[in-house]
Amino acid sequence: MKRLMQTLILLAALTSLPAIAQQAMEFGDYTIHYNALNSSLITPGVAKAYGIRRSASRALINISVLKKDGMQATIAVKATVTATGRNLTGQTRKIDMREISDGDGAIYYIGELSVRNMETFDFTVLVTPEGNVKPYTVKFRQQFFTE
Repeated sequence: MKRLMQTLILLAALTSLPAIAQQAMEFGDYTIHYNALNSSLITPGVAKAYGIRRSASRALINISVLKKDGMQATIAVKATVTATGRNLTGQTRKIDMREISDGDGAIYYIGELSVRNMETFDFTVLVTPEGNVKPYTVKFRQQFFTE
């Protein structure tokens, strides 16, 4: 299921490449991967398995945190993740994030929000990897199309 989820998210991200220039930020030994996409791009099976509501007017934000292990490899780590989205009219929405572990060592943090056609959101995500005190801030912009 891990590989399926990664493939679907990658494909969905590729369909909106002009809006997504970089999908990862590095903070020392940590790399934080992020993306946001319409939840209708997720297959029904994956949506059901992870409790995601599929709809063209629903967006999914996905965050993962990897740490370098000193041997040129990375491992997924748990984190506290909070997110907000602010549209261009100034409306701010708190996005409830939840952790998903797939059993193969991958850890994702996902949240959902409603969107309108051509609505653009500026996302601010605070990520505090387990064992850290200070959060890392990830900011990105994404436009959504529902039609």
